[in-house]
Amino acid sequence: MASSNGLPSSWHSGPDDAFHGKITADGPFKAERGRYHLYIGLFCPFAHRPNVMMHLKQLDKYAGIDTSIVRAYPKGTDGWPGWRFNHPDDRENEYEGSTDDKLFGFKFMHEVYFKADPDYKGKYSVPALWDKKLNTIVNNESLELLRDMQTAFNTLLPSKLAEINLYPEELREDIDRIGAWMQRDLNTGVYKAGFAPDEETYIKNLPPVFAALNKLEKILHSNPGPYILGTHLTELDVRAYATLIRFDVVYVQHFKCNLGTIRYSYPHLENWLRTMHWECPAFRETTDFKHIKENYTKSHFDINPKAITPVGPWPHIEKGIEKDRSKLRVGEIDMPEVLEWEKRLE
Repeated sequence: MASSNGLPSSWHSGPDDAFHGKITADGPFKAERGRYHLYIGLFCPFAHRPNVMMHLKQLDKYAGIDTSIVRAYPKGTDGWPGWRFNHPDDRENEYEGSTDDKLFGFKFMHEVYFKADPDYKGKYSVPALWDKKLNTIVNNESLELLRDMQTAFNTLLPSKLAEINLYPEELREDIDRIGAWMQRDLNTGVYKAGFAPDEETYIKNLPPVFAALNKLEKILHSNPGPYILGTHLTELDVRAYATLIRFDVVYVQHFKCNLGTIRYSYPHLENWLRTMHWECPAFRETTDFKHIKENYTKSHFDINPKAITPVGPWPHIEKGIEKDRSKLRVGEIDMPEVLEWEKRLE
């Protein structure tokens, strides 16, 4: 079954569906220089994923993919009108580090979605990859974009960049297994706890977050590093970084994920996080703490009604990396509910 514009229904089955297009040599979305445009927010951990890939693979330089960056706030009420861009009509209130909509000059991200589908009823989220040739959104699912962008443009890249593969065949089983509970209990788990509408829901959703952190700490301790699965940088490092770089500066206080912190409770995770940030330019270059902190604290009025952004912790991330990881103790949160949930991850 094909959509009205001739694209397969697997791409976007209707107004309530997200966009799931994939860039392939034999499909409607082909790898062509200058054809695609990426919409992101520097605050968003999910948009952070394809942004890291953009930098790792230098897709702006070799695939001609430009980027538009929405402002960190305001978002509006109940998601409307949603994320906005800097705009000529409002230069006095431009947000540093954000951009105009470089493609259409729109004020709001929802206008991009309605241009792709006038009847769209989903969230006006970032990331979203736009096809300038077919004039529509290719994909707005971060995990799918993270996976696709690793290889989709390799024919346009120098061999050294084309060889970067975060989903190698020999590690796929581990990546899929760990990635499943990481996504459920950590990447989205902080949101389940943070947006809990009542005490009971919060208490239920908090232990899985720290069970996942306990488990990641032990995984890092058990291998030679410096990455989660050892010597090979993988998708897990990207997905974990996008959440953990936000953990101490936002999730501990704003989402009440305060059973512990990365910097004091998890020596191996803290050392790994410093390594990723200070020794991997693609990770540091895509991290903006102002956008991260002000997005959460100035967009979630039910959680933080006065929209005051805490100054700390300081520094946002510390320097100094312990190369001899045998010197690091293995941290954990030993709350019984956390340990019980951790058993489910084994």
